[in-house]
Amino acid sequence: MADRRKRRNRDRNDSVLVVGLGRFGTAIATALDKLGQDVLVVERDPDIINTWSGRLDLVQADATNSDALEQLGAADFEVAVVGIGGSLEQSVLATSNLADLGVKQIWAKAISEKHGIILERIGAHHVIYPEWESGSRVAHLLSGKLLDYIDVEDGFTIVKIRPPVEIQGFTLAELNLRQRFGITIIGVKSPGKEFVYATQHTVVAAEDIIVCSGHADKLEDFAALA
Repeated sequence: MADRRKRRNRDRNDSVLVVGLGRFGTAIATALDKLGQDVLVVERDPDIINTWSGRLDLVQADATNSDALEQLGAADFEVAVVGIGGSLEQSVLATSNLADLGVKQIWAKAISEKHGIILERIGAHHVIYPEWESGSRVAHLLSGKLLDYIDVEDGFTIVKIRPPVEIQGFTLAELNLRQRFGITIIGVKSPGKEFVYATQHTVVAAEDIIVCSGHADKLEDFAALA
């Protein structure tokens, strides 16, 4: 606990405020903590507070109460994540309060498109749809051609696949993939070796795994060649 108390005394501009310890908020808070990021969690439920006491920096408070957020110094955080999903009203009030306090980056979980629109209108800078995004990712992976799939934004996607036969044994300069397929190979992972960023001189082997970027449709077509 001494280390956590020491971290709590640091400049909160370098910390992340997480509101709500449901499944989403817990995943965010614990992942950030493992990465060494300073995190302060606001949770109203005393039972949840007791469960996570000693493992995360916690404050028992009601984020739907603007005075409570102001008293705990929420305005000093540049980044806040609203992980409340069970109650639309609580989610909206917490997000609105953080926006009123001038938090520069507010990430908020939405459970529906209408919920997301409301969050954006009241001040959320980034709206996350974890259920939809997870379902979409799994759907793409079910094709069997993609080893991993990340939807970045506006159709731009990053995927991990095995290289199609027709690109094996050639340098990327020779393949001219961007013109032929509309995709870019970002990096290559060879068996037993570390991941390396691709260059025009990179040669792709049959046993490699490649990481590619581009529009989702283009990448699906390219992966289908494998």
